[in-house]
Amino acid sequence: MLALQNRLSILDFIDQAPLAESSKVKYRAALERAIAAGVDFADPAALGAYARELTPSGRQCLKSALTHWHKAVALEAKSGATPENVDAVQAIIYRLEALEASIQVKAPKGRKLHTWLSQAEVRTLLATCADDSARCFRDKLVLGLLVGAGLRRSELTGLTFADVKQQPIPRGFRTVLDITGKGDKRRAVPIKAALASDIAKWRMVLVAGPDERIARSIDKTGCIGESISTVGIFKIVAAAGASIGKPDLAPHDLRRTFAQLGYEAGVPITQISRLLGHASVKTTQRYLNLDLNLESTVSDFVPYE
Repeated sequence: MLALQNRLSILDFIDQAPLAESSKVKYRAALERAIAAGVDFADPAALGAYARELTPSGRQCLKSALTHWHKAVALEAKSGATPENVDAVQAIIYRLEALEASIQVKAPKGRKLHTWLSQAEVRTLLATCADDSARCFRDKLVLGLLVGAGLRRSELTGLTFADVKQQPIPRGFRTVLDITGKGDKRRAVPIKAALASDIAKWRMVLVAGPDERIARSIDKTGCIGESISTVGIFKIVAAAGASIGKPDLAPHDLRRTFAQLGYEAGVPITQISRLLGHASVKTTQRYLNLDLNLESTVSDFVPYE
C-alpha cells in the first residue's frame, strides 16, 4: 500500500486532476510551500502544526488539495482490496481521515483555534527544559526565542549569532536581535539579559562562528547539526506543550503569547506591532484577540530566567 501511495504523487495528481486551472495553481502552490517547510504528509501531528501557522484561506486551500488527493488514494486502495489485505486498506483510509482532520479550517464551537499562555504557563513551559543536556539547552533557547522575541519560525531557523547585537541605550547597552522578516524588512527586537546570556553560552558549546545558525537539529546520537527545519521547530514546541497539557501548542502560539504578555503589561500596541514586524496594527489586534523603546520592552515581561 505504501508503494501505491508513492506512485500517486500528490503534485502529479494535482497536475492531472480534472480541476480548474486556477484551482490547480492554488493547490500546487499550497502543497509546494508545505513541502518546502519539510512537512511529512504521513504525519497528522506535523501537518496539523504546520496548518495552524497558516491564514484561514491558506488552511482551506491546503485542506482542499489534500481532500482531492485523499479521495483518489482511498478509491484506488478500495478498488484493490481483497480479503487478505482489507485490514491494510482500512488502515490507509483511517490514516487519510486523520490527516484531513488535522487541518482545522474553523475552530470547534466554543473554542479558539489559537492558544495564548499566561506568565505562569510560560514559566512551566520553559521549566520542561531542566537538565544539562545539549538537547535540553537547545530546546529552551528555541522556546525562549519564540516567546521572548516573538519570532516567526522562519526567522528563528535563519537566525545567526551575527544577528545578536549590542545597541547603546542611556544606561549602557541592550542586546537586540537584528531580524530580517517578511519582504526582507528588518527590525530590531530587544531581548532579556538572561536570554542573551544563554545564546552566548550556546555559542561556546557549539564553538560557532558569527555567521552560523543558532537553532540546530540534534539527532538521536546527540550529534548537533548545522541548522534546523521549521518542522523541527514544530516538534520542539509540540513536545514541550504536551508536557504541560497543551499538545496542540504551535510556534505561532508563542509569538501570540509574546504579544499578549507585552500588551497586558502596558506596552503600546504600536510598539508590539513593530516588534512583531507587522505591516498593520490591525494584524496585531488580531494577535491580541481583540518609536521602539529599548529600555522597556515586551521581552522584559516574559518570564525567561
